[in-house]
Amino acid sequence: MIWFFLLSGLFLGWSLGSNDAANIFGTAVGTRMIKFKTAAIIGSVFVIIGAVISGAGASHTLGKLGAVNAIAGSFTVALAAAVTVAWMTKLKLPVSTSQAIVGAIIGWNLFTGSPTDMTSLYKILSTWVICPVLTAVFAYLLYLVFKKWLLKWEVHILRQDVYTRVGLILIGAFGAYSLGANNIANVMGVFVPAHPFGEMGFFNLFTLSGTQVLFLIGGLAISVGIFTYSKKVMMTVGNDIFKLTPIAALIVVLAESLVLFLFASKSLEHFLLSHGLPAIPLVPVSSSQAVVGGVVGIALAKKGRGINYRILGKISSGWVTTPIAAGVLSFISLFFMQNVFNLEVYKKPDAAAIILQENAGATAIASNEQEFRKISIYEIENHLTTNKRNNKNEKL
Repeated sequence: MIWFFLLSGLFLGWSLGSNDAANIFGTAVGTRMIKFKTAAIIGSVFVIIGAVISGAGASHTLGKLGAVNAIAGSFTVALAAAVTVAWMTKLKLPVSTSQAIVGAIIGWNLFTGSPTDMTSLYKILSTWVICPVLTAVFAYLLYLVFKKWLLKWEVHILRQDVYTRVGLILIGAFGAYSLGANNIANVMGVFVPAHPFGEMGFFNLFTLSGTQVLFLIGGLAISVGIFTYSKKVMMTVGNDIFKLTPIAALIVVLAESLVLFLFASKSLEHFLLSHGLPAIPLVPVSSSQAVVGGVVGIALAKKGRGINYRILGKISSGWVTTPIAAGVLSFISLFFMQNVFNLEVYKKPDAAAIILQENAGATAIASNEQEFRKISIYEIENHLTTNKRNNKNEKL
C-alpha cells in the first residue's frame, strides 16, 4: 500500500524533473552548446547524488511549516502539488515546485486545523524574492568579470568554445547536485514523518538511512522527468526570455547553482555559525526563479536590450498562481479523500500522550525549582558559616 501512496510523490518528482531540473541545462541546450541527451544523463546522475547526500537540510524547514503526519495526507498534498506543476509545464512555463508544495502544505494545514508556523512561512516567502534577485546580482557581476577576463587574455575563439562547453558540463553537474540537495524536500519532504523505510546497505560499501532511501526514490523520479519531458521548458528558458550567448549561458548556470547551493548546504551553515556569522536559511528555493533571475541579470549587464517582457510577465504570473492553485486543490482533494474514500489524512494527537507530556514538563519544572531551592539554602548556610568564622578571626 505504501507504494501506491508514494505514487503522488513520484509524480511530483517527475514534474520537478520535467520543469525545475530543466533549468540547470536549459541555457546550455537552448544555445546548442550541449546536446539534450548529454545534459539529461549528467543532470540525472548528479541530482540523485545531491538528493541522497545533502537533501536533509532543506526538508527540515519544510517539515516545520506543516508536519503531514498521515500517509494518505502526504499522498494528497504531493498529488495536488504535482498536478499544479504538470499543468504549468503543459503551458510551457518554468514554474516553481517549491511554491506548489508550500501552497499544498498550507492547504493541508487549513483543512486539518493545524497551525502554520509563521516564522518558517515568512522565511520561505522571503526566499521567493531573494532567490531571483540574488541570482541576478551574481549573474550581473560574473558577466562583468568574464567579459574583462576575455578582453584581457584574448582567448582564441575555438579554444573559447571548448572551454565554454567543458565549463557548462562541470557547472551543470554542480547545479544538478545543488538542485537535488535543495529540491528533494519538495518531492519527498511531506513523506518524511510517515515513511516506513529502514536502513539499507549496499554491498557492504555504505548504508543509507530510511530518509535517504526515500530521497533516493525521489531522485530517480526526478531523473525520469528530465529524460521524458524537460526539453520544451529548456528551450523556453534558453531562448524565449532573452537570447543568450554560450558564455552568458555558462554564467547563468553558475549563478543559479551557487544560489541553490547556498540555501542547501548544512556545512556552510555550520561554518558560518561557528565563526559567529548569521547563517543562510536552509530552504527549498526555486530553480525556475533562480534561472530567470540569472537571465535577467545578464540582460541588465547588456543594458537591458532584447528582454522579452511579455514572456517574463507570463512567467511571473505563473509564480503567483502556483501556490494559490496548489493550496485550493490540496484542500478540495483532502476533503474527498477523507469523506468519500474514508482515508485518514490527519492523525489527531493522543490525549493521553499530551497529558503525559504536560505532566513530564511540569515534573521537570518542579524538580528544577526544588533543586534550585536546595542550592539556594545550601549557599545561604555556607555564606552564614563563612561570616561567623570571619567574625571570630577578627575578634582574635
